[in-house]
Amino acid sequence: MSAFWARNRLALMGAGLLAAILLAVLVGPFFTASPIAIDITNKLVPPSTAHWLGTDFFGRDVLARVLHGGRATLAIGIGVVALAFVIGVSFGTVAGFAGGAADMVMMRLVDAMLAFPGLVLAIALAAAFGPSLENAMLAVAITLAPQFARVARSQALAISVKPYMEAAMAIGVGTPRLLLRYVLRNGIGPLLVQASLALGGAILQTASLGFLGLGAQPPAAEWGADVAGNLAYLRDAPWVALAPGIAILLAVLSFNLIGDALADWFNPRRRAA
Repeated sequence: MSAFWARNRLALMGAGLLAAILLAVLVGPFFTASPIAIDITNKLVPPSTAHWLGTDFFGRDVLARVLHGGRATLAIGIGVVALAFVIGVSFGTVAGFAGGAADMVMMRLVDAMLAFPGLVLAIALAAAFGPSLENAMLAVAITLAPQFARVARSQALAISVKPYMEAAMAIGVGTPRLLLRYVLRNGIGPLLVQASLALGGAILQTASLGFLGLGAQPPAAEWGADVAGNLAYLRDAPWVALAPGIAILLAVLSFNLIGDALADWFNPRRRAA
C-alpha cells in the first residue's frame, strides 16, 4: 500500500485534506460554542478574533455551525454510500452470477432507475418520504445503488467464467461462499473505486436536498441547509454562505482525488505506465 501513496501524489493530497477535515469536525466542536446558541445583538458580525468565521443572522457562530454540520454531512455521506454499496452490490452480484432471465429482469429494473437523473430522482423520493435527514439519506442511497449494481454485475459476469470458479463449483462449493469468497473478493477493486467517487456525489446530493429544504431541518447544523438558509445575506455578509459552501467543496475534492488515484491503481494499463 505504501507504493500506492508513493506513486499517487494527488491521492496523498486528497488523504491529507480529508484527514484535516475529519480532525476539524471531530475535535473542533469541543472548543467552539453551541451551533444553535442565538445572540441577536451580534448578528451578521464579520470574521474576527471572537468569531473566526463571523456570525449569521441569528448571531450564531458560523465556525461552530460548520464544524458541527461537518459531522452530520460526512456521516450522511458515508452512511449513504455504505447503504447503497450493500444494496447495489448484492443486487448486481446476484444478477451477474445467475445470468439468463433473472439477470435480464433485474437489470431492467436498474436501467429504469438509471433513466432518471440522480438528483431529480432523489428530490422526488425525498419529497415523497417527507422532509427529514433520514429520508434524505434513504433517497440518495436509492439513487446511488444502481451504479454499484452495474459495476458489481460486470465484475460477476467476468469472474464467473474464470477457471477457478469452474473448479470451485466442481468440488461443490456452495453458492453463498462462491459469491462472497470468489466473486465479491476478486471484484472488490472497481467497487472500492466506485464507492470513493460516490462519497463526493453523496455529499453533494444530500447537501442539495438540504438546500431545497428536504434534508436536515432547522435549527440543526448541516452544510447544505446552512448554504440555503444564508443565501439571502450573501451580498451583505458573504461569509455566512461561503463557509459551508467551501467546506462542501473541500470534502468533495478530497474524496474525488482519492477516487481518481484508486481508479488508476486498479487499472493495470495505467499502473504499469
